[in-house]
Amino acid sequence: MRRFQIAAAVAAVAFAAHAAPLAAQPAPGKPMSPDEFAAEAARSDAYEVQSGQLAQTKAASPMVKQMGAMLVKDHTMTTNKLMDTLTALGRPMNPPGLDARRRTMIDQLAKADGAAFDRLFTQQQITAHQEALALHTGYSQNGTVPQLKTVASDAATVVQGHLQHLQSHAGH
Repeated sequence: MRRFQIAAAVAAVAFAAHAAPLAAQPAPGKPMSPDEFAAEAARSDAYEVQSGQLAQTKAASPMVKQMGAMLVKDHTMTTNKLMDTLTALGRPMNPPGLDARRRTMIDQLAKADGAAFDRLFTQQQITAHQEALALHTGYSQNGTVPQLKTVASDAATVVQGHLQHLQSHAGH
């Protein structure tokens, strides 16, 4: 019985950790507002840039180091496009900081080194890119501001490329 309770507790924690990213999404059927989209996209990019910076210094694998450099470059670009578009729309926004979940992910990466860093980084990146792809694809299809829909569509293309790269190299 004790084993069952422990297994149930572990499953509940794993489910909660996996389900937590969905909290940032609006209720099904309710489109995300432009402000919600912009803030979430900026938080996502901030995580990618910070984790990419860590990868460049902490990774053991040259592939992970290269991926980190690509994330910094590409997600800085997507943030700049988002901010430029918001400014052109008369909706300038200061990029928000990391949310608690992403701060925890960065803290976990900061504590890891070498091959352990590489594994954790790759796992986090696959999940983060799946979330970002859903965010950008969702807004590009259902958003209410055409210029932001274009930004979302362009970002989805970048994120999809990263995700494919990560998935093809996972476990190597």
